[in-house]
Amino acid sequence: MQSKAIDQWTRELPVIAKRGVITDRNGLTLVSNADCYSVFVRARSVSNAEVVAKTLSKVLGVDYDSLYKKISAVSSSEITVKRRVEKAEIEKLSEYSLDGVYFAPDNTRYYPYGDMLSKVLGYVSSDGSGQTGIEKSYEEYLKGYNGEILYEADLIGKDLQGASAKYLPATNGLNVKLTIDYEIQRICDSVISKAYQKYTPKSASVLVLDPSNGQILALSEYPCYDLNDIPRDDIALLNKLSRCSLIVDSYEPGSTFKVLTAAANIEEYLKGNKNAFSLDYVFNSNRYRVVDGRKIKCWSTHAGGKHSNENLALALNNSCNPCFVDIALSLGKQKMYEYIKAFGYGNVTGVDFGGEAIGMLLPESTVKNGDVARIAFGQSIAVTPIQLACATASAINGGVYYEPYFVSEIYDEYGNLAQKILPKMVRRVVSEQTSKILAEYLEGVVSSGSGKQAYIEGYSVGGKTGTAQKFENGVLSQGKYVMSFVGFFPSKNPKYLALAIVDEPVGGQYGSTVAAPLVKEIFQGIINCKNL
Repeated sequence: MQSKAIDQWTRELPVIAKRGVITDRNGLTLVSNADCYSVFVRARSVSNAEVVAKTLSKVLGVDYDSLYKKISAVSSSEITVKRRVEKAEIEKLSEYSLDGVYFAPDNTRYYPYGDMLSKVLGYVSSDGSGQTGIEKSYEEYLKGYNGEILYEADLIGKDLQGASAKYLPATNGLNVKLTIDYEIQRICDSVISKAYQKYTPKSASVLVLDPSNGQILALSEYPCYDLNDIPRDDIALLNKLSRCSLIVDSYEPGSTFKVLTAAANIEEYLKGNKNAFSLDYVFNSNRYRVVDGRKIKCWSTHAGGKHSNENLALALNNSCNPCFVDIALSLGKQKMYEYIKAFGYGNVTGVDFGGEAIGMLLPESTVKNGDVARIAFGQSIAVTPIQLACATASAINGGVYYEPYFVSEIYDEYGNLAQKILPKMVRRVVSEQTSKILAEYLEGVVSSGSGKQAYIEGYSVGGKTGTAQKFENGVLSQGKYVMSFVGFFPSKNPKYLALAIVDEPVGGQYGSTVAAPLVKEIFQGIINCKNL
């Protein structure tokens, strides 16, 4: 009863809560709030509607006729005149001392680095609520709760003479600290921007994470857009530019997937599985295999006996498809699918980001030998880039799969910690011994194999190349490729893993020549800025 009476005899104006800021792992502000205000009119407290409407129209640039009509309407109570008003305009408006006119702090998001992390940070709607990215995923924490200014009013809503106002303060939103490292992000943006200009691809992107805990250190995609100049009038363009393809899109990975097939063979061999090949086993040096009546060829012509006397380490070095076909068929469909699922394919990674895709994994019951053979070297399967990065990380970090994540801490405006997000170990996928052997093999790929354009003198870098022909309308598209490279360092105790992807580059031939140099440049930048 009392609350009803209060509602009948008071009128409210909102006190807008400040939205929480977003920082990088070191506290550098990536998203903040601009200093601006909202202007309101309480129509029943206005003594001269014409003067108020003219003054507001002059100072704020709003339409006079429309505003005058609203103020003059008998049914009008609180009218929002304009949001996101600059402080200078408020100071000018204050000089007029207009009765019935009020203003309150408002939220306008400001992104100090423009297009940096545009697909990760996301943007807010005109009313300040998160629409995409971290802004949306952590809306519950960032938004805060508005307060009110309560004015005593008479029955028709007019302020009572001599009455005092009651102030109910807003609860500001909580701040969010990301795992992103600004310095590494800056390096990635520079490298990927140059690659986009050089190869004019459909897109160029890179994901960097810490394989020892799943923290995402950088994510860069081009083309992108300036978060301070969002193309809201072109929804199709905005949706395209704000789409974080490394998380929400899938692609056929090609030879980067061979890391899984190699890991499965090593693990099963160490377990004593007779269907696995020994580490010294020499594979048949023929350039092709026939599976279900169809030839599966190696990308190389094997000229000059290039792939002769090839064990697993050399098969990785040369990225020889037939060797991985042999492994998959020998282990069998059931065993291969056990590892595919253990490494996270066919399911989401659980990253704290909306819209994550699951990729495309054929139902095991429908898979034939030809499918298993192609899956072994990254065909007949579609994965998300973040799936591939996490799977590779678990293969070389000691054998543990970690859930990837962007946010490490949530805290209030006074620095009080509300929540700390710790690394989440999901499962063990292979033994430490398997992981160690595989990391050594992949270091060989960079030092002397197909990934040598990622080699850095004096540093132990491992990695795997990938060049996948694209499918369009169910058939291979001639001349259209996705080129990639996944690399990590130091190879014996990896702290950085980077997956670079260039979609349909013009003038590039292989992942080894297009994507591997990008990872090398990123790692060199990290080495320099971290004084490693």
